[in-house]
Formats: sequence, C-alpha cells, structure tokens
Amino acid sequence: MSRLREAWAGESSVLADDEERKVLFAALDSFRRYRQVAHFNVTHRRRQAFYALPSAEWALLSGPPFNFLGTLDKVDDAIDQNAEIAAQILESGLQSFGLGMEPPDGAADWRGTATKADLDKAKTTIRQLYRDWSAEGASERDASYASVIRDLVEAFANVVDKGVIRVLVPGAGLGRLVLELSRQGYDVEGNEIAWHALFASNWILNQTGAAEQYSLYPFAFDFSNVISRADQLRVVKIPDVHPPTVLAASKVASSKRAFDRMKMTAGDFAEIYGIPKQKNKFDAVATSFFLDTAPNGILHQDPSPFPSYSRNLY
Repeated sequence: MSRLREAWAGESSVLADDEERKVLFAALDSFRRYRQVAHFNVTHRRRQAFYALPSAEWALLSGPPFNFLGTLDKVDDAIDQNAEIAAQILESGLQSFGLGMEPPDGAADWRGTATKADLDKAKTTIRQLYRDWSAEGASERDASYASVIRDLVEAFANVVDKGVIRVLVPGAGLGRLVLELSRQGYDVEGNEIAWHALFASNWILNQTGAAEQYSLYPFAFDFSNVISRADQLRVVKIPDVHPPTVLAASKVASSKRAFDRMKMTAGDFAEIYGIPKQKNKFDAVATSFFLDTAPNGILHQDPSPFPSYSRNLY
C-alpha cells in the first residue's frame, strides 16, 4: 500500500530539511489541536455570546422550539467524533516519521507549531473526507472522477494486462482517485504536496480496519445555510469501502499484485516529475482538483518540459 515512508524512499530525510520539517510539524500539530480549537471557536464562543444576552432572551432561546443550548451540546458531541478521526490521522502521521506524542529531550518539538492557516486546513481536510470517503459523497465523486476513469478505460481497452499501464495522479488529495484507478488494474502513482492531505490519505488507505468504521459530522460547524439542525448534525460513516479489501477483491487482468500497484510520492509535482530520469515512465496522467490550484496550470499541461509525459494521455 502507499505509505509515507515509502514515498520518501531514496530521499534524504524530510526531517533533516528545516523548512520541510516546519511545514510537516505544523500539519501534525493542527490535527492535535483540532478538538480544542473546534470546541473553542464553534461552541464556547457561542455560549459566551448567549449568556451575555438579557436573561429573558436567553431563557426564551434555551427552551422549545429553539433549544439553543441543547444544540450546542449536540455540536460538541459531533466535534468529539470528528476529533477522534483527527487523533487517528495524527497517530498515523507520527508513526510514519518515528515521532512520539512526547518528543525526547533534545529533539525538535512539533507541538505548538500550527498557525491559523494550518488549523483551517485540518478542519477542511476532515470535512473533505465526506466527499471522497463516504457513500453520501458518491454523487460528487462521480461528477469529478467518473469521466477520468471512463476515458482511461476506453483508451486502454485493448490492453489485456492492465498492470503494464502506468498512471500518474498529480494532486492526489485524499487518495480516492488513486484507489479507484488501482482497482481497474493500472499501476498508479499518486503525487501530493500538502501534508494535511498526505497524512489523511495515508491513514485512510493504510490504517483503517473496516468499511464504515468511523462517524463523521461534516457539517457540524455550519450554523448558517442549513435548512434544519438535523442537516447540520447529519452523520456519515467513513470510509465507505475498506481500501485493502476492495483492492484484493478487484477482478482485473493485471500482472501487478493488488498491493503493489498503488504508490504515493510527497512533494512538488514539477520538481519530482520534470527531470530526465522520469522519461517514458508513465502512459497517462489522470487528475482532478489539480490544474485549478496549480501556480502555473499551463506549465502542467504542456508536455515539453516534462519527459515523463512522452507517452502521455492527459
């Protein structure tokens, strides 16, 4: 399966690079602080504002049909469920780099390094698990991924051994497109630069034990633009499929073993793949949610600087 240690095989340790270590530590710390920050920003502040109201008004709002305090209690419970996922991602990430919750004496301390932007990314990453890894997110995935998968299947329909087809997935995000293409039998390599996404995808692809193992409340933070509190407190189960199980069950003609045909690299797409040693490495590039976020989308579509695109289907 696609583990972070393997993603950096052959490279100098990411922890030895001061800038990279800083970014990695901040991502880890943002998952550690998810519970505390969510409770403070989402419910604690609202309780403070609530009790600052005149007593007659907060008494009105605390009873039926508003039950505002009861809603905050339910949101706190939802935050705790989401925080369990954040804690699992954190534990998986720490293990990937041989780090502990309590750094030993003299070691760099990853705790307390997250910025507000890092905390926001952790919140967004947890929420995006709804789209990529819940049954309820299937319609959004189909709108984004189905055409990509269909075009690849059509392009290589005459290739009997799908394992000889190497597919690069830049901007792999939470890893769902990488999994789905691997299920088709292709030899797939995902690439992602964001540590929040790398930690979350590594956890869900490699560390979850069963389908629908965790409860996720993707809309718990949303007090606006919801029809009802039931919508705000809607729960979904993740992952909708167990990645190792569905890979092993894939009925495809592939010379690659199920667990050998899915890889992940961590780092900048142009730096990793725009070098001569990548020449003729891939048969296709498949991506979604990437070109619109790239600093230079034209560069990433132009095969001339990228020898890895020599046999490209983009």
